[in-house]
Amino acid sequence: MHERVPIEHTTAQAPRSRARGRDAAMLAVLCGAIFLEGIDLSMTAVALPSIRAELDMSTSGLQWVVSAYALGYGGFVLLGGRASDVLGRRRTFLTWLVVFLLFSGLGGVAVEGWMLLVSRFVTGVAAGFLTPAGLALVTTTFAEGPRRDRALLIYSGAAAGGFSLGMMVGGLLTAVDWRWVFFAPVVMSAVLLAGALALVPRDERAAGSSRERFDVRGALTLTSAMLLVVLALVQSPQAPALRTVTVGVLGLALLGLFVALERRAPAPVVRLGILRSGPLVRANLAALLLVGAFVGFQFVMVLYLQELRGWSEIETGMAMAVLGLDAVLAPTVTPLLVARWGNTKVFLAGFVVAAVAYTLLLRLGADWSYAALLPSFVLVSVAFALAYGPLTIAATNGI
Repeated sequence: MHERVPIEHTTAQAPRSRARGRDAAMLAVLCGAIFLEGIDLSMTAVALPSIRAELDMSTSGLQWVVSAYALGYGGFVLLGGRASDVLGRRRTFLTWLVVFLLFSGLGGVAVEGWMLLVSRFVTGVAAGFLTPAGLALVTTTFAEGPRRDRALLIYSGAAAGGFSLGMMVGGLLTAVDWRWVFFAPVVMSAVLLAGALALVPRDERAAGSSRERFDVRGALTLTSAMLLVVLALVQSPQAPALRTVTVGVLGLALLGLFVALERRAPAPVVRLGILRSGPLVRANLAALLLVGAFVGFQFVMVLYLQELRGWSEIETGMAMAVLGLDAVLAPTVTPLLVARWGNTKVFLAGFVVAAVAYTLLLRLGADWSYAALLPSFVLVSVAFALAYGPLTIAATNGI
């Protein structure tokens, strides 16, 4: 005889299944957005030589195509997090996804170097608002525990996959026309926007006005400080030392002023007590090293392969396609390793692998074969798969 299932049980299960299905669909949209941000940055890197040739940019000017994005992102990411809290996660996510779409398109039609740099800066600003809003949607949709950890590993895997697969996709698109490196994200943004409108839940109405709950002085001070600090870093290779030091000191002074303001603010942009969380601070410092090293590696390798070795955009993209291995490993193998060994051991293993990968490239010669480069490419991909997701979990647990 078949055991009967109570009607009440099946009735209760149906809404729960629908809710989980909707959450999974929303996670797919959020993963698409973080993937878009990663692939946008990587695709641009492959197109740099072609951009320089058509827009007649110098090598020092060319690095600003990457640095302008970093400047916008680094200067506004904390303000973006506060904005999503005060103005609403859905509203922030949708608004800045539209901005991302529009200014990526502007990069595609740029006829002067300054137009491209403006579009990259504003696109970076948009990413600075999108990223914390998307991450907040993940952490508030999935309860802390195994289910959230799984969602964060998938989300982080999408981000890492965007960084690495962008090299291959960028090579293919640049072979047609470098402008498609900017037009492709427009298409992707439009698809994601349609999905977000349907799936991202509406924001709950908060008590009090946004103006009363928004620390305007703190936000402006923090954003200005971040902009100056990032500007000092990205201009240091070609700017006079005195100018770099002056800009950096001004940025640090504004950070000091920001701390003083936040101590007295009733609704601070950053609750300073959060910095007492050791795991949060360590995870962010580690992520700074991980991503910073990868961006530098990416910039150097593209110029090495295309300008020193004379490889085409397609050859460069296909050669670095192996970096996309982390898009497979991060959502499949990494969760198993985290469950077995824990976050800390897994991301530390990722850092060891990354160090080995970059060490192997220290003796890079002008005539290295692809076989000589391949071990480092594979190891960099494995390092990202091991480190990126666990770092995200470590930075959000208990926060």
